[in-house]
Amino acid sequence: MSATGDTICAIASPPGGGVRGVVRISGERARSIVEKLWAGDSGVELGGSRGVFRGRLFDGLGEQPLLLLWMPGPRSFTREDVAELHLPGSAPLLRRALLRTVELGARVAEPGEFTRRAFESGRIDLSRAEGVLSVIEARSMAAHRSAVALLVGGLDERIGRLRDSLDDLRALCESSLDFDADDTIDVPTEEIRARLSELQASLEEACGWEAARGLEAGVPRVVLIGAPNAGKSALFNALGSGAQVAIVSDHPGTTRDRLVRDWRPGAALVELADIAGIEEGRSAPDKAAQRVGDAARLSADHLLWVVDSRRRDELELEKERSGLPSGVTRTLVWSQSDHEDAQAAPMGSLGEEGWVALSSLTGEGLEALGLAVAAALDGISPSHSGRELSVRHTEALNKASEAIVDGVRAWEDGLPLDLLAAQLSEATSCIDQITGRTTPEDLLDRIFSRFCLGK
Repeated sequence: MSATGDTICAIASPPGGGVRGVVRISGERARSIVEKLWAGDSGVELGGSRGVFRGRLFDGLGEQPLLLLWMPGPRSFTREDVAELHLPGSAPLLRRALLRTVELGARVAEPGEFTRRAFESGRIDLSRAEGVLSVIEARSMAAHRSAVALLVGGLDERIGRLRDSLDDLRALCESSLDFDADDTIDVPTEEIRARLSELQASLEEACGWEAARGLEAGVPRVVLIGAPNAGKSALFNALGSGAQVAIVSDHPGTTRDRLVRDWRPGAALVELADIAGIEEGRSAPDKAAQRVGDAARLSADHLLWVVDSRRRDELELEKERSGLPSGVTRTLVWSQSDHEDAQAAPMGSLGEEGWVALSSLTGEGLEALGLAVAAALDGISPSHSGRELSVRHTEALNKASEAIVDGVRAWEDGLPLDLLAAQLSEATSCIDQITGRTTPEDLLDRIFSRFCLGK
């Protein structure tokens, strides 16, 4: 499928028992079609500005009350003339209006063709188009937040900065190819190394943001959250049958990377994620870990707020609780309850939280925690598209990273600088697959064919 210059139409809002439905039209003939649909002798004057008009629509058999939204190009979603016909939410009436629109010269849009036209006209990039699809398919609050993050350009913003850095560094490399080290305009090796370091940091940030945003297809995400040394890593290991995956240490800050594993609370299957502790460090790696952690917390279906049962700083705990994401269900994990100085129950208003006391060392309370999480997640059905899109994006970012690493290795081994420039160009092509600049036509067809007809 590819967008063309003809005029398309579709029922953009199915009746579904509602009182209003929408027929959307986009293309160069949208104006003339609407004028022919308009009932009455006075007609309607559609100028070059947006407008809302009330009247009646003649569908070939009779008249229907009509609210018309007129959005002339290029200031519309598709950059074409767009009309939305808001009509009674009756399936037969909507079908009749659509049929009349086709009789007047439009054709029924293919799945996703409105969004595809927006993409091909440059209104949105491919990642935002995929955000539209993810919003449509979202089945949980976490999936919806993840989709909106993509739709509003969270990834595109990072990709844009990354691409600019690649272009700048490649230009530096190529400008130095024709000059010897003795020439005054030769680009210093130290500057290239500094630019490479910045570039790799930007790439890691984009990879971390996208990895944290993506959702496991059909699997809810449960994220461990809490202060450093609260017992998150020990709990992460314990919930995975005790396998040592996360480093457990008395030293704060041992978890920087986002760790993920499957966990089965009861009969359910969830994705369990362990992330950096709240406010853990201020160095560059720590800040990057916090960005990944923030994204993971916001995309969670459920939070396990891990609190050391030996803590007695009630005001600090209240402050920590106030910083937790709103709108996400959570369970307070009263951890390390096997210690002699552990408190039996959370203090003050913390006791009003749904909480479970447990010991990751002895296993006491793990079963109760699983039952609490399974009950909290009952009925949640995450989006299947979120993880699939995240896999495509992450794969492209990983390929870009591999291209840069290969180029740097060859350059450090003494090979010509033009090889590094070529690898930077390859990295640019990889990330352009995310925004759609170099995406193959068959992949675009597969992506947009998953949309419903009115999008």
